[in-house]
Amino acid sequence: MEHYNPALDRAFHALADPTRRAVVARLARCQTATVRELANPFPMGLPAFLKHLRVLEDSGLISSVKSGRVRTCSIRPQQLADAEQWFSDRRKHLASQLDRLANYVESLECNKEK
Repeated sequence: MEHYNPALDRAFHALADPTRRAVVARLARCQTATVRELANPFPMGLPAFLKHLRVLEDSGLISSVKSGRVRTCSIRPQQLADAEQWFSDRRKHLASQLDRLANYVESLECNKEK
């Protein structure tokens, strides 16, 4: 496939879940947080929450370091920037197509007036 990008696929897969999006949003605001701080708002056990963190880490959206018994997570903004670039490219392409359609419709209207 011409535009196949496994890293982007993993990022979109990770962001497909609302829990993981909430974790990314929190880390985007706070930069770092412990696993316990991140897990606190969610009504699930720690093992289930850790699976979400593993998906986010595997996608490259977050990283974590362990110090003693505390694991601290942080956002990796480059993966988010890559996803945003993908959206930006799609927006530009769509805008170009819409501009062409608008020009075509205008030309049809001008021809009707003649």
